[in-house]
Amino acid sequence: MSLLTNPVIALFLSVSLGYLIGRIKLGPIEIGGICGTLFVALLLGQLGVTMSADLKNTAFALFIFSLGFTAGPQFFANIRGGWRFGMFSVIEVVVALALTLGFALVFGFDPGTVAGIFAGSATESAVVGTASEAISHLNLPASQIEALQANVATAYSLTYLFGLVSIVVFATQIAPLLLRINLRHEAHKLAAELGQSGDEEGEGSFPTFVERAFHLDEHAGLDQGLSAGEFERIYNWAVTVSGLKRGDALVEVDISTPLQKGDVLFIRGRRNAVIGVAQHLGQEVPMPHGVGFRVSTREVILSFAQAFGTNLRELGEIAPPELRRGVFVTGIRRMGNAIPSLPRTVLQQGDVLTLYGPEDVVAEAAARLGTELPPQDKTDFVFMGAGIVVGLLIGHISIMVGQMDLTLGLGGGALVSGLVFGWINMRRPALGALPTAASNFAKDFGLAVFIAAVGLQAGPAAITQLKTYGLVLPVLGVVVSVGPALVSLLLGRWVMKLPAPILLGAIAGQHCSTPTVTALVEKAGNGTPVIGYTVTYAISNVILPLMGPVVVGLAMAMGAPAAE
Repeated sequence: MSLLTNPVIALFLSVSLGYLIGRIKLGPIEIGGICGTLFVALLLGQLGVTMSADLKNTAFALFIFSLGFTAGPQFFANIRGGWRFGMFSVIEVVVALALTLGFALVFGFDPGTVAGIFAGSATESAVVGTASEAISHLNLPASQIEALQANVATAYSLTYLFGLVSIVVFATQIAPLLLRINLRHEAHKLAAELGQSGDEEGEGSFPTFVERAFHLDEHAGLDQGLSAGEFERIYNWAVTVSGLKRGDALVEVDISTPLQKGDVLFIRGRRNAVIGVAQHLGQEVPMPHGVGFRVSTREVILSFAQAFGTNLRELGEIAPPELRRGVFVTGIRRMGNAIPSLPRTVLQQGDVLTLYGPEDVVAEAAARLGTELPPQDKTDFVFMGAGIVVGLLIGHISIMVGQMDLTLGLGGGALVSGLVFGWINMRRPALGALPTAASNFAKDFGLAVFIAAVGLQAGPAAITQLKTYGLVLPVLGVVVSVGPALVSLLLGRWVMKLPAPILLGAIAGQHCSTPTVTALVEKAGNGTPVIGYTVTYAISNVILPLMGPVVVGLAMAMGAPAAE
């Protein structure tokens, strides 16, 4: 057993076994590696493992800066134009905070327990860090501060699991019943409204983009002399005449090239669009040998101001004629999540668009739409280290509000710094490289190490708190988790009139609950819930961690008792 009290062994054992436990599924729900890590750490903490506070703070700074870095582009974009969805994040904070403080008055919870209930019910692990740090600045004896911080971890562990299960069940099962809808039917209906055809729903292993050849015989339904550009405009640039064969000659095509009876047209585009126009083009014929076209795929960070708030079809209309032809958006990533790239999908600043088409045209389109995402395989540690140091300096700023000394602290400061540095990286991708894989590792590993350190330190006090409150905390976790979701459901459906899949995705986002949106996508049968998820997730990921010091300060102002 002496080996288990070694801090390094206990730390990595907590992470390893925790993530193994986190793979356990309850229906569509996984408890997750972070929650599993905390459970194991609390258990090992009974052996009296001693952890360095510096290790815990370093891991949390790494996690929270990386979180802000990845959220920065979408957060600032949504501040300007996304507060319609941002209201759900506000509802999450206000309702969850009101319920938590109300229960604190009824049950006489200490500030640590109050913060833990808020963090677990909102399924936001970062609150554990910001609240624990705020507690460390209270004017209390060291023993009481340690007890309060232990109560944060224990209350979080007891409410997180029940909060997670309840929000998944509410969003996927209860909410559709309250709305009296079939979620899969509504999701497919919404996808059709966004421009998805029935052919696209079950593409499976079929290629998304194709090139076909058609003979313009006497049965073709095209006007004689119609230009290639006019033909493409009729079909909203969903297809492109990539070339043609006239007699024995291959002809390069531009927008002014006239189409004539007897031509063999080479049509390129999305498979469903090519199938749609085929009925007007006469008989399909084999593609001539050696006529294939060279294409490339590039990813670009959208910063073209005229494109913000437009959909993909409108983007095609405002693009110059030479860029409309042959360039297709094959994918859109927002906050690292793929959203449907359909004609009526609305674009936001910071979206990562995947462009597909002829190499020269794609390169020009990428330059006009924003900044091409460079291949990144190394982290710029100068940029990252400077960002964390700036965050720590910001965290030392404090403001007195009545009797409360409000400070962002290490966590809040690093989060704000991460947001700004992430926004800078979006505008200048060559500056401050933090590859997606690296940022994901920093977030996951930093949070896992922090949570393990908190659990190991809190272990001995966990049993005491569990005996004190018993099943009260899990029940409160359900109530505080479902309460904001229910308010958002009522507001979003009957006041804001949002489509059900987007509304339920927004509810998942306000809880920062990836398992919930994953379950929604599976139940919906397509990615439409992600459209509502990304905006609220970006905003909640910033607002909720900043609430840690606020929750502690309000609990103290209400006269909550300090831990014994």
